[in-house]
Amino acid sequence: MNMMNADNHNHTLVLIPAYNAARYLPELLNRLRRHVAEADLLVVNDGSADETAEILARENVRHINFRQNQGKGAALKAGFEYAMEHSYRSVLTIDADLQHLPEEVPRFLAEDNGQRLVLGVRAIKPKVMPFARWLSNNLTSIIVSVFSSQRVRDSQSGYRLIPVWLLKALRLRRIGYDFESELLFKAGAMGCPVVEVPISTVYEGSPSFINPLADTLRFVRLMWKRVWV
Repeated sequence: MNMMNADNHNHTLVLIPAYNAARYLPELLNRLRRHVAEADLLVVNDGSADETAEILARENVRHINFRQNQGKGAALKAGFEYAMEHSYRSVLTIDADLQHLPEEVPRFLAEDNGQRLVLGVRAIKPKVMPFARWLSNNLTSIIVSVFSSQRVRDSQSGYRLIPVWLLKALRLRRIGYDFESELLFKAGAMGCPVVEVPISTVYEGSPSFINPLADTLRFVRLMWKRVWV
């Protein structure tokens, strides 16, 4: 593996892709600032139709605004490019809707050595997770585990810390929610170690923009092309 020298890259960028997240951003940013330096926060506003842009300006947080909605993958890519341009060692991605608890950020930072991917793992149980998500997550997790030759229990978790050397090495093509499964699959295929940390499972109070069936089918099609095309 062509790993970057961690001695020259000592910081982690906390990246927040946000779409119509005005309801949650003030509280999210307030709680994140207790654990993350202001200079290491970046929000990518994915063409939100609500007051997300106004809140970001008012909060005086570093951000990127898309004029139109491009998809979560595109928002993440923009943040990854920022991290590479500014010589960060790692990127920690966290959703804007408070389904990822900011108080759990230290768990990821404690595992960050600049060489491995740290994946937040929820309780994958049908009684805790909506059934459609449970089914979709189990299917994609099995596929990722088989092709990356290591156990991955929560392939659809967006709460993850990614080394920048890996982002530079990958060629990621998806721009929707299946982008995150593609990233994890390709990281495993490259031999990047995956370390899991437990995170809370939170679904109440925030809308989902995920279509589990459609995104899972897109991911299966991606794997099919990789194997047979």
